[in-house]
Amino acid sequence: MQWIALGIGYVLGSIPFGLLLTRMIGIDIRSVGSGNIGSTNVLRTGNKGLAAATLLLDAGKGAAAVLIARELGGETAAILAGTAAFIGHCFPVWLRFRGGKGVATILGITLAAAPLAGVIALATWLGGALLTRYSSVGGMLAAIACPLAAWAVRDNIGWAIHLAPLAALLIFLHRDNLKRLAAGTESKIGQKAK
Repeated sequence: MQWIALGIGYVLGSIPFGLLLTRMIGIDIRSVGSGNIGSTNVLRTGNKGLAAATLLLDAGKGAAAVLIARELGGETAAILAGTAAFIGHCFPVWLRFRGGKGVATILGITLAAAPLAGVIALATWLGGALLTRYSSVGGMLAAIACPLAAWAVRDNIGWAIHLAPLAALLIFLHRDNLKRLAAGTESKIGQKAK
């Protein structure tokens, strides 16, 4: 069952919704802004509807992986599928392992794994992004909040243990954002790509 859970998670996670949705309007999102396939970069096209759809679908695939695997094989399978979904989003085989940074996906995983922890992480993301106007800051704060909130609100710390390395990987994938933040050149939310 573990291999099936990993496969379900990876395949779901690797669906590049940002790329698929922007292709519907004749844009290859990889040639816009940061070249990332996530919702923040989709927003740089000026299409708020597609950005919102990308956000929901990227979160949904993480949540779906957890819920499907939990139904089929219990909590261990759910943890494996959630982890694989995150890896699939960040490193999809179909895009030569160049995917998104995983913010929406880790939020979806956390919401399905431990709903209260997911709500706390979502509120952290929204608060961080609204206060700073930087999506990257909100995303990194939310990633840190995911394992901390899961540890705080659940008796079983299994999810916190598995979310922590995902959060660390997410922050590593934001290393260019961190450099731009330090240099004062990071794009703010809603800023269209040049």
